[in-house]
Formats: sequence, C-alpha cells, structure tokens
Amino acid sequence: MKKELIVGGGCFWCTEAVFELLKGVSDVESGYANGHTPNPTYRDICTGDTGYAEVIKISYDDSVISVDTLLEIFFVIHDPTTLNRQGADVGTQYRSTILYTDEETKEAAQAAMQAAQADHADPIVTVIEPLESYYTAEGYHQDYYRQNPMQGYCMAVIPPKLAKLKAKFGKEIE
Repeated sequence: MKKELIVGGGCFWCTEAVFELLKGVSDVESGYANGHTPNPTYRDICTGDTGYAEVIKISYDDSVISVDTLLEIFFVIHDPTTLNRQGADVGTQYRSTILYTDEETKEAAQAAMQAAQADHADPIVTVIEPLESYYTAEGYHQDYYRQNPMQGYCMAVIPPKLAKLKAKFGKEIE
C-alpha cells in the first residue's frame, strides 16, 4: 500500500539524496512544512522568519519498506541532537522534525525516537508534530543531488550520509 512520510533533518538536498536510494520508495519530494507565510519561496525560507522547515515527502510502498525502517534511517543519517542546526546549516528551517497525519505515524515516530536515543549521549531534540501546511519546493530543488553531484555543498555533506546508509542499511538500497 502506498503511504507517505514527511521528515525534516536539515537541508532537504541531503535527506532527499538518501531516501531516493531505498527499495520501496517511489518518490522523494523536497518541500516546506508548518510555517506561517502563504506560498513560501526558497528565498523566504532562508530568512528563518517563516516558521517553515525544509522537509522531504517520502512516498513508499509499506509492503516493501516499513515506516519503522524509514524512521530508523532518518535518525541515523542526521544529527537529531542539535537544535535548529545540521552542520553549518543553522536556523529553524533546518530543525529535526517528523510530521504526522495519523496516530499510527505519530506512535511510530515516538517509538523510533525513543529507540534512537540509545545511540546518542545528548538528548534528541527532534520535534514530532502534526502536519499543518506543506508546499512543494521549487523545481530546481527536486532531485538536486542527482542533478548536481559535483556542487561543492553536495560533495562535502552528502557522501558521509550515503556512507552511513550503505554501512547500516545496505540491504535496503536498490
């Protein structure tokens, strides 16, 4: 059955690049969630004043990959212990968040976060919140890493995330 999961773990280029590689994932879309400015643009988001987080919407077949596995991967490939920051990316738009639209996803997120805490000395600060608003990011953000693998930011930040994915979840990769 086709399902969707929306998460934010810093720059959406980075998380998108990871989840696009997984068996059972049919699409990963970069977007903006849970802010207060109607029809935000990337320029708006970058100010940090809109309340939006950079997120990805993962469309997946739960008969191939479970929400539990997706959430486990999410907690491995970013640092969920840094508030409003992933590496050099700083601001509320880079917050660690899981957005749910049903109780099943909320409960799975809470369980995944509790399980992930064992791997971190510092407290996890990921926010689990209901999805209130979502906008698809501009076209040039979609499949960004695939289209721009030699871009400096991509070369520096994304390969370590892909290495973590391959090391721990190699059997999940297509």
